[in-house]
Formats: sequence, structure tokens, C-alpha cells
Amino acid sequence: MFDKTVPFNDLPILPPNKDLETKTILLKTIAASRALAQLNGAIRNLPNPTLFLDTIHLQEAKASSAIENIITTNDDLYQALIADKRFENPATKEVLLYKEALWLGFERMKSKPFISTNLCIELVQRIKGNTAGIRNFPGTNLSSPSGEVIYTPPTGEGVIWEKLTNWERFINEDDRFDPLIKMALMHYQFEAIHPFADGNGRTGRILLLLYLKQAGLLETPAIYLSEYIIQNKNDYYRHLREVTETDNWEGFILYMLEMVEKTANHGMKRLDQVTQLMEMTSEKIRTALPKVYSKDLVEIIFHLPYIKRQSLINAGFGTPKTVGNYLNALENEGFLTSKKVGKEKLYLNLALMDILENSSLE
Repeated sequence: MFDKTVPFNDLPILPPNKDLETKTILLKTIAASRALAQLNGAIRNLPNPTLFLDTIHLQEAKASSAIENIITTNDDLYQALIADKRFENPATKEVLLYKEALWLGFERMKSKPFISTNLCIELVQRIKGNTAGIRNFPGTNLSSPSGEVIYTPPTGEGVIWEKLTNWERFINEDDRFDPLIKMALMHYQFEAIHPFADGNGRTGRILLLLYLKQAGLLETPAIYLSEYIIQNKNDYYRHLREVTETDNWEGFILYMLEMVEKTANHGMKRLDQVTQLMEMTSEKIRTALPKVYSKDLVEIIFHLPYIKRQSLINAGFGTPKTVGNYLNALENEGFLTSKKVGKEKLYLNLALMDILENSSLE
């Protein structure tokens, strides 16, 4: 019988010896796959499919970190990314490290397009900003806010490596399941193995995005899966526990499929909002400021909510004086709002920030 206070060295290997393709799961898999395919097609049809990636990945980093109670604001986050000023907010620093880890994962997948334990170690080291490796000491457990032990993961470096070897082989060699069902299985198993002293949750959520790319389900990883989890956090942890304690795989798989379907559908809605805003803004700038307007200029003010003079200089828009004139003209016409941060002047695309602030899955 499972005992939450004893290291779960008997964690079963993948795949589970259980029917994972019930009618309910298969129907939900179809709906989630369809939503992902529609989002994938919409992104592919954008004139510049990578335009919004920085913003999307920062939002994912912010939501995933919030699940671990690492809280920052959009304003602090985007200012910290753009401004030269040193930001001392530890939460903002951690979110930016998460975003770096996410990018690192996608870069590694270009040369080695498969998920591996070594990749996981690289990711957690970037997330934590240290040289962390696989846990090699006893005594690790997960506790509730009141201090009650709710789960004790496997212990012993050899045991953990053995579980990870099976996990890695399952991801890359076992093709018996629909990729989205497989995604749920690999996510549970990684969290149950809990291979690191810290950073397991954030690493596991990056792996979800990397897996969607590896499986060919989403070419450009433009989706905020963690947004669903943070809004349904109690259910997420309850379903993880129910797999461990009662072997209830169906509930967890359905939760993960719902997450994919809802976030993909919402991603479509948000993408549509931003592209419509960009088209409308483009036309207004063309009319109000014909000498300033260019397609590239509009794209750069939609790349991230905040920009500064150096952003335009680096993009080849001209001298400091020229780009300063552009930004002043855009501010005078109400397209941007300036804000002093330290000694710098940043320019905010307030309409874009409003979409990011007010867009909700509900």
C-alpha cells in the first residue's frame, strides 16, 4: 500500500499497465489535437511566425513561476528585459532565468531533436542559475503549506537514474500511444521521479512545450500551458496525487488534454486580438505618420510591450536622433507612452499590454 511518508522507490515504470485509451480519453484527445492543429496552422500563416515568441515565452515563464509562488508583474518583467537599470526583484530574475531555460531547450532541440535526461539537467541548471544535478542525498519530500508530508519521491541516485532511463526511452522509443496521451504520461512520471532538489515543476512544464515540438504537434511553441495550471492549480496537484495513490490515470490524462485544448483555443483568440490590433495600428500610423511608417517599425513595437531607442538603433532604423524623432512622433500620436526607468526612457505599447493583462482563459 502506498505510504506518502516513505520514498516511492516502487514508482512503476512507463507505460502503466492500464487501459489508457478509454472512449472518454480518445474523444478528448481528438478535441485537443484539433485545437492544437488550428493554432499551428494560424501561426504558420502569420507573415512573421516568430514575431510574438518573446512575449509568449515571457508570459509562459511568468505563469509557470507563479505556480511555485514566484510572483512578478508584467510591467516589472518587460521593463527588466528592456531596461539597462539593474532590477533587484528576485522573482523577476527567476522568471527571466526560466525564459532563458525555455529558449535553451528550443536551441538544444534544433541539434538534438529529442528529450533527454542531460537536457533536463541543463534546463534546471539554467532555471536555478547553478550547477545542480540529479539528487544524491536522502530526505527529500513534498509538504503542504501546513507542513504535512504529501509525497516522498524515490531516493538514491542509482534508483533515480534508473527511473529516468526508462522515462527517456518511453518518450523517444514507445509509439503505442497518441502523442498527447504520451505527453500526460511523461509529465506525471517526471514530476513523480522528482529528480532535482528544486526546480522540478518548472523543468517539467518546459518539457511539455519541448515535447509538443518534438512530436510535431506545434512547430512554433506559441502556447501558455502554465496559464491553465495556475488557474486550476488545486486540481492539477489533486490529479497528480490520485495517479500516485489510486492509479487514477484517466482523471489526470483528461485534465492534461483539457489544458491543451483550452490553451490552444485561447491562444487562437489572443493571437487574433494581437494581429487585429497590429493591423489597425499599422493603418493608423500609415495615415497619421506616413514618413515614419514602415512594416518593420510596426513589427518592432509589437515584438514586446516595451521598447527603447536602442531597440530601433539595433534594428537598423537609423541614428539616435532619427529613432528618437520616430519614437517622439509615435508618442505624440498616442501609439506609445513613455516612461522613465532609471536614466532611460522606455516606450510602452499600452494597447498590447492591455491584451496581455486582461486576456484570461475564463
